[in-house]
Amino acid sequence: VQLQASGGGLVEAGESLRLFCAASGSIDPITAMGWYRQAPGKERELVASVGSSSSTIYADSVKGRFTISRNTAKNTVSLQMSSLKPEDTAVYYCHAEVKAFNIAEADYEWLDVWGQGTLVTVSS
Repeated sequence: VQLQASGGGLVEAGESLRLFCAASGSIDPITAMGWYRQAPGKERELVASVGSSSSTIYADSVKGRFTISRNTAKNTVSLQMSSLKPEDTAVYYCHAEVKAFNIAEADYEWLDVWGQGTLVTVSS
């Protein structure tokens, strides 16, 4: 599976931005897709995620401002970011959880796949 993310850029505080990510090359089911971010000097953190049942998880810091949506049939996920703040500045990574069959183990396993990252910069 490969993930291709797009949509980052430079915006002013209060403005909006939309990130988009498309998965390709997968013959195994993708059970969840989402976005993580990593600011300079900080750990990578979950921003939002949506499971195969369309259940969503958001970081407390983005609730009410960000909306994640997923097209399961097309294996795409987008993140609509509104009322952006300078503290939202980070590299945003698309993430997919893939359920794959491990032949050696004769059992399923869940693999984490990451996109290349897209920079979002919010100026004050």
